[in-house]
Amino acid sequence: MVVARANWKGFIKFGGVAVAVKLYTVASSSERIAFHTLNRVTGNRVRRVFVDSETGDPVEPEEQVKGYEVENGDFVVLEPEDVASAIPESDKTLKVEAFVPCNEIDDVYFDKPYYLAPDKMGADGFKLLRDGMRKGRVAALARTVLFRRLRTVLIRPHNNGLIGTTLNFDYEIRSSEEAFDQLPDLKIEGEMLELAKHIINTKKGSFDPKAFDDRYESAVAELVKAKIEGRALPKERAPSPSKPGDLLQALRESAALVSARKPKRSSQKTDDGASSRKAQRSSRSKRTA
Repeated sequence: MVVARANWKGFIKFGGVAVAVKLYTVASSSERIAFHTLNRVTGNRVRRVFVDSETGDPVEPEEQVKGYEVENGDFVVLEPEDVASAIPESDKTLKVEAFVPCNEIDDVYFDKPYYLAPDKMGADGFKLLRDGMRKGRVAALARTVLFRRLRTVLIRPHNNGLIGTTLNFDYEIRSSEEAFDQLPDLKIEGEMLELAKHIINTKKGSFDPKAFDDRYESAVAELVKAKIEGRALPKERAPSPSKPGDLLQALRESAALVSARKPKRSSQKTDDGASSRKAQRSSRSKRTA
């Protein structure tokens, strides 16, 4: 088994305690299907070339420089050393600034999760922090320079270790009003609401991540296989959204479909009881005869 390589190494500091930790990426896209861009005529791979937007001439890497647009077509040039000077110095330390209730931070601020594990001699302090937060039902808010930027990290107990989630800055979060301002002010009640509640109750379940497959990956893999074998795949029709007028009818049909799928245990018991009574009567008749 290949040992995962740490993306970052440093310390978690809370109070006067410093714990050596390693940080690992939680999610990886390395197993996803990847495409290359090809020349349709030759079948060869193409490469990206930066060209001058006015002259059309290629610009070599050593001649490329960062620029910030202050007005239309007017840029402030930033040399590599200028950009480097803006990167905050890193002391490789996650400084805990506060412990907060686990449910206090809105999920919209969550950016990217990382596993945090003890490094070398930091196991005792690591377990102390983990178990203390778990018992207190709190999470730690820490700050550090991570991948060239000063980041706020939410640290929580996770199984035998910790999970650190980088948080989006407040200015990066769009107001929900922008997304929902076109939502009509409708009051759902009566039969429509009762049918919706019925469907929801009959579809209750638990989350199993293994039950949710990446259908896009599967479809692309099947498409590639079909191309190799010289066959075509059937195209699926996209479902059409329900119109406001037929929403109630759609709910009725869904509720009827769900009810039809439920096993009729009471009916089975009735049938079994009737069969049993019939057999008993037959047996008594035979003994009388």
